[in-house]
Amino acid sequence: MTHEALEIAESPEAAANACAAWILEEVRNVVSGAGRARIAISGGATPNAMFDTLGRTPFDWSNVHIFWVDERCVPPADPRSNFKAARERFLQPASIPAANIHRIQGELPPAEGAARYLEDIEAHFESSTDLPEFDIVHRGMGPDAHTASLFPGEPLINDRENAVAAVYVKKLDMHRVTLLPGVLLAAKKTVMLVAGDDKAEALRNVLRGPEDPLRFPCQLAARNSPRALWFIDRAASARL
Repeated sequence: MTHEALEIAESPEAAANACAAWILEEVRNVVSGAGRARIAISGGATPNAMFDTLGRTPFDWSNVHIFWVDERCVPPADPRSNFKAARERFLQPASIPAANIHRIQGELPPAEGAARYLEDIEAHFESSTDLPEFDIVHRGMGPDAHTASLFPGEPLINDRENAVAAVYVKKLDMHRVTLLPGVLLAAKKTVMLVAGDDKAEALRNVLRGPEDPLRFPCQLAARNSPRALWFIDRAASARL
């Protein structure tokens, strides 16, 4: 039996807009209660419409700090950069203060980029011993059920102690920097945005298949979790 909260929209755009609206409301509530919010966002094509909505919606972002779930090891102006898409569609249009933006420096050698990002996280959360607890972690899912830069079979899927690591994705021949499972599991809220018929089989495996994060990494903090909310489109829901 699963306990995920699922919201199914008729189109990818509708799912993205609903996800953006939820994030805005949740951030508003967190800031109202705690004075500030810390969120981690993901990249890829699916969240672009969500970023557009976040960028054009009037909102006070002055007490919201933006981090990344993962990043490709490319310069920030590279079309493959998760930061580039978020900057152009969300951060700049929303006029988010530069001091509130905590990007992963993908232009650095992978291990150095991971170390610098860890230092930034530890300084912001004022802890070098406890894993950070983000108020919101936004994630997506690939057709192979990967999430963040944790792909099926990746040994780091079993790492619950460290916060950040550099990874090499062999099938894509690409180095990346990613948050690790312990941080994903520690998040106060996880919001998943998944769209497209190419995700339908993976979504069925993640939510209805055997519980095996090594095969289906997206199950981390997103299956059987009362803190996880899924926004999916009709095409992605076809196999549920």
